[in-house]
Amino acid sequence: MMHFYSTRDRTQKAFLSEAVFRGLASDGGLFMPERIPRLKQNFLADLSSYSFVEMAYEITLNLLQDTIPAADLRAIIERALTFEAPIVRLDEHLYSLELFHGPTLSFKDFGARFMAQLMAYLNRHQEQPLHILAATSGDTGSAVAHGFLDVPGINVWILYPKGQVSLIQEKQLTTMGHNVKALEIEGTFDDCQALVKQAFQDNELGQRIRLTSANSINIARLIPQSFYYFYAYAQCQKGGAPVVFSVPSGNFGNLTAGVLAKRMGLPIERFIAATNLNDSVPRYLETGVFQPLLSKRTLSNAMDVGNPSNFARLLDLYENQLDSMQQDLFGVSFSDEQTQIALKDLYEHYDYIADPHGAVAYLGLKTYHQQVKKTAGIFLETAHPAKFLSTVESTIGEKIVLPARLAQVLDKEKQTLTLANDYSQLKALFV
Repeated sequence: MMHFYSTRDRTQKAFLSEAVFRGLASDGGLFMPERIPRLKQNFLADLSSYSFVEMAYEITLNLLQDTIPAADLRAIIERALTFEAPIVRLDEHLYSLELFHGPTLSFKDFGARFMAQLMAYLNRHQEQPLHILAATSGDTGSAVAHGFLDVPGINVWILYPKGQVSLIQEKQLTTMGHNVKALEIEGTFDDCQALVKQAFQDNELGQRIRLTSANSINIARLIPQSFYYFYAYAQCQKGGAPVVFSVPSGNFGNLTAGVLAKRMGLPIERFIAATNLNDSVPRYLETGVFQPLLSKRTLSNAMDVGNPSNFARLLDLYENQLDSMQQDLFGVSFSDEQTQIALKDLYEHYDYIADPHGAVAYLGLKTYHQQVKKTAGIFLETAHPAKFLSTVESTIGEKIVLPARLAQVLDKEKQTLTLANDYSQLKALFV
């Protein structure tokens, strides 16, 4: 039976259901698996023969051991992963991993849908409703809202910074209704995240309601994000040779999941931690000093995180050893102007339309090829470019066809409640 420990105290352990429903450990730490299994070599050598669902099932079965019966686990994964994660070859050394083929056209669909199915399974015998509290800087909100829509016994509360998400992102997360409530906070994403953390540390609130998180601080979000690293590697496998992944990074859940995949045996040579101007982690990799700052607004808004929560997991994985982290992670950051140049470059040289986050990841890979090593590289394209319509169209000078599911949501009416950056206002909704 797999246990999960707190990043702040390894002696504080929990079973899967407790880790998933609590989100954060009681000491404020993030949960991590007690043991990261090394997958069998024959599985890793034969990845290309597995479907995405089969691959995800084998990974999760090994990670969770006998925590969930195999048949139930398979059903959870089959209901969650109803879409693909294809790679697109741009040239001999350059691939895009497209993670926007889910229902809300964002990579967040993988984690949100898996978590929704897992929570529904673990919550099936509970009478008291479960309240999910999640902060979003962009796509998390819509993915969580869609993943948990009408799931019995679960209510969802999404906090997002007023005026700091795109119109389409806002429409996606504020038009669901039913068991999904959108809270528009007068502040930044960091403020939203701080409110969520304060709620989880409020013992009085915890005694009144069952509360959990759907952000990447929740281990149920992190696990499925490791799946597509295996799937991408299988699609571009070159005789078993390692590849590098360039990950557009904000709260650093995506990159942490990649490190988890590497620890399970996937031969990833290195990760590029590509950020926008919110560069706390690249600066740490360069100086050895972690100095979080107030988040800055950029074109790649889902990465506007000044104090990434999942950095605690990275420190835990590398046992606070800077040199070990530097061996695996190459940090680099880019401005909005550089991001726009990258969008143009991808379109003009490869006839490929990316979104701002994918453009940052592309720049990271390009920089790595120039400064370190020219090798097979995969950059993560984390959202459909149509979700950032005005930015992408004005940059590349071309019209983008809006996918039908996005066009439909624009006609829906926004349903939201505006709150000040004040925890007492948030708490009053529940007590």
